[in-house]
Amino acid sequence: MAQHELNARNLLCPLPVIRAQNKISELSVGDQLTVYCTDPGTLHDIPAWCRVHGHTLVSTEENSDEIVITIEVNDT
Repeated sequence: MAQHELNARNLLCPLPVIRAQNKISELSVGDQLTVYCTDPGTLHDIPAWCRVHGHTLVSTEENSDEIVITIEVNDT
């Protein structure tokens, strides 16, 4: 398992979801991707994308100026 990061700060939906999807397509099963966002819409959109595509939402953290979402890549 490898840890990866994606900077999606200052991007509006759907760009954070699209960038996460593109990055996950390059990763291996069991890898984790941490996405750093500022658009509040990602709190709904990325978890919904994970459910549809069969990936695991590991954690969601909301700070004062940033949202941090970690996804585990599953075999889909």
